[in-house]
Amino acid sequence: MLDLGSSKPQLDTILTKAGIKTINTSAILHGDFTALTADGWKLAKREKNTAVFNRSLKDLDINPQNQPVLITTNIAPDHDINPGVPGYPDDETFGINKFMRLTVYDLPSGLTRFYLPGFLRAKRVLLSGSFNNWSTLKGTMLKTDSGWVADVKLAPGVYEYKYIIDGRWQRDRDNLQQHPDGFNDVNSVYYKYNHTFTLKGYTNVKKVTLAGSFNNWDANNIVLQKIGNAWQTRFYLHDGTHTYRFLVDGQWLTDPANPTTIKDADGHINSVLNQGETVTFKLTGYTQAKKVYLAGTFNNWKPGEILLKKTTTGWAIPIIVPAGNYGYKFIVDGNWITDPVNPRHLTEGGISNSFISIKPNYTFKLAGYGKARSVHIAGNFNDWDPDGLVMDHTGNEWTIKMYLKQGKYRYKFLVDGKWILDPGNKLYEQNEHNSGNSFIWIE
Repeated sequence: MLDLGSSKPQLDTILTKAGIKTINTSAILHGDFTALTADGWKLAKREKNTAVFNRSLKDLDINPQNQPVLITTNIAPDHDINPGVPGYPDDETFGINKFMRLTVYDLPSGLTRFYLPGFLRAKRVLLSGSFNNWSTLKGTMLKTDSGWVADVKLAPGVYEYKYIIDGRWQRDRDNLQQHPDGFNDVNSVYYKYNHTFTLKGYTNVKKVTLAGSFNNWDANNIVLQKIGNAWQTRFYLHDGTHTYRFLVDGQWLTDPANPTTIKDADGHINSVLNQGETVTFKLTGYTQAKKVYLAGTFNNWKPGEILLKKTTTGWAIPIIVPAGNYGYKFIVDGNWITDPVNPRHLTEGGISNSFISIKPNYTFKLAGYGKARSVHIAGNFNDWDPDGLVMDHTGNEWTIKMYLKQGKYRYKFLVDGKWILDPGNKLYEQNEHNSGNSFIWIE
């Protein structure tokens, strides 16, 4: 399937990567498919900006696909980086790896090794996954005497992957953790661990398990292993506030090594684990106020949940917030106000809120435009809301830092109401308005 909405340089590049060379792309974009048909391709269907071509798999010498391939630089729709998209796992509270035979494991160097046993007659094997944007060009694996290996640098998190063995996609048959791939098959899932739970002593007991808010208090699926004079388990745990207890031979026990506890609605005492970035929210002034609360997208805008403490200059509270982009406000004696010292704002549902990014991993920059009254940025990360994100003017640049998950992001700047491409980014693609969008990939 050809996307005729692509530009000539874009189509040149993608056709070359697809193995289709010496093709007059200008003619194709004007509806002349003579060169393709002469090369053995048959026009099957033509609809608006798309043209579907068929060719025998024997001629192509590739494996069959479950659906036509879209040959375009417009790789995925605007929702390609939203949660739940096949191939890019949604945020999960916790995860434990389950292997019939250990084929993915961490090395002392900090790298993660992927091992594919067998297939010694294969000519080429690639490792492809959410960590390299499902590349079919990168991820070449090294052949050993017993299989194939590739070492990858991964941060703690959840990853999906498959192997490409001489052009054929295959999941890891030894990995029992799977997610649907969106094409009537599954991807293998690997959890890069970031937390260890340890219970020292109790060497005479038979069984120790762990349950908490992260696994819906299931006391059966996290079993600790006895190691020396302690019980231990490791798994991936998402940033946030978690409550938990150990179950020791059927008796509930809070963590003796953790002094932080809380009583739940049923009167049980649970240990508390805060994992993530500690952020101190401050509101200067308002010393005559009786109560000041904080609310935002990080707590589903619950108005009476986070109470600030009074200081000599105003109000403050440190809280644990997972990585992400958030809107927030202070509630002063029932009145909602934005943060007076934060110039960045986020429009949500027509309401302007203060904006904060926790553990930002990308900075959007626009140089110049010093006389502009305001500069906004909009893209598929905020549903293209032109009032959504206000950039800050510092020196000769307008900037905003954001936390972006893996995936492709399209965006534009809005300078005093006028849309412009990012002059500092050579990557762009055409849009339905024929004005183009800048884009970046986050790996």
